[in-house]
Amino acid sequence: MEYPDLAALPVELREAVQDHGSLNVFRMIMHSPGLAPGMLALSDAILGSNSLPDDLRELAIVRVGHAYGAAYEVHHHERAARLVGVSERALAAAADAASAGELTRAEAAVLVATDRLLDRHTLDGAPYDDLSEILTVNQLVDFVITVGFYQLVCGFLNTFKVAVEEETSPHDDGLR
Repeated sequence: MEYPDLAALPVELREAVQDHGSLNVFRMIMHSPGLAPGMLALSDAILGSNSLPDDLRELAIVRVGHAYGAAYEVHHHERAARLVGVSERALAAAADAASAGELTRAEAAVLVATDRLLDRHTLDGAPYDDLSEILTVNQLVDFVITVGFYQLVCGFLNTFKVAVEEETSPHDDGLR
C-alpha cells in the first residue's frame, strides 16, 4: 500500500503528520482519517505522559518490536532508548533473551514481563509479582498499556510494510 497523498488530507491531519516529524508510520496511519487523531493522541500520551521511567519504557517497546519482527519499530526505538540511557547490553537482551547477561533487576523484570504479556496476553504469576515490587501501580498500568499499544503499532507496521524514512519504498520486504 502506498502512503496517502498528504496534500489531499484535511489541513488538521496534514498538520498532525508534520507535527509528528512526517514519520512514515504517521503518514500511513492517515489512510484512516477517523482513527488517526486518536492514534496520534495515544502515541503522544505514551511517549510524553507515561509514568514509567523512560529507559524502561523504551526497553519494553524495543522488546515488542523484536518479538514482532518490526524493523521500523526497532530502528526508531533503539535510537530513542540510547538517548535515554539504555545500555547496549540491555538492547541486546531485548533482541535476544539468551544474551541477557548482567541486567539490572528492573531491566530483567521489564523484559520478562513484556514476554509474559506477549505470550499469554496477561501479566500474572512471578513476572507480575517481580514487576509490582519495582513499579508503582501507576507505572505498572502504564507498562501494560505501553506494551499493548506497541503490539498494535507493530502489527500495523508489518501489515502495511512501513519503511524506515531513509528508504524510498514502503514495499521493500527487508524494511518492515
